[in-house]
Amino acid sequence: MATPTSASTASAPWDPGFEEVLRGALRLLSPDDVLAPDTCLSTAGMDSMSTIDTLMRLEDRYDVAFPDDALTGETFATPGSLWTVLSELRTQS
Repeated sequence: MATPTSASTASAPWDPGFEEVLRGALRLLSPDDVLAPDTCLSTAGMDSMSTIDTLMRLEDRYDVAFPDDALTGETFATPGSLWTVLSELRTQS
């Protein structure tokens, strides 16, 4: 099994609330691991149940609704892809 990405400490392109929600779902990502935009979420521990939980938490926190066409493996592949979709939804609100 591959290990989660541990990147340099570059600043994340998202707000702290987003990272808090994601880290809650990533059981294989240690607190010392940097959550990079290209971290593979499934490798870091996100499974189908935690994906649904993360989706609901993000919708509640950011007052958005993910449309059905955004509920794809591509959207939930990395923090970067998920943040991109979430950011687009936030600008539409």
